[in-house]
Amino acid sequence: MELTVEFGFSAAHHLHEADSRCRTVHGHNYKLRVTIEGPVRPDDGMVMDFHELDDLVAERVVARLHNADLNERMECPTAECLLEWIAGELVGPLPQLTTLELFETPRYRVTWRRAR
Repeated sequence: MELTVEFGFSAAHHLHEADSRCRTVHGHNYKLRVTIEGPVRPDDGMVMDFHELDDLVAERVVARLHNADLNERMECPTAECLLEWIAGELVGPLPQLTTLELFETPRYRVTWRRAR
């Protein structure tokens, strides 16, 4: 069974490529979807407690990125690189992590899936 929790954070960045429309500093209201997969535990009827997942992602990702200048955190703050960084923060503590989706805007999204 899959369990998904959605998070939001706001951050600023700019991209260095001369041809990019994102060359100047601007911000996004990001939406992050975190999906884990596993069996329903017979003792409590859950794959994982929603609040446990919420607290973990809030601490390891949202608290560190909300209202941040992403250029101060990484050399290339594209949505793709940002999602790779997020995956690196969550793979260890969340072995049941299967999918991450990062929406930079309602229309623009990148997806990470754990290799099987």
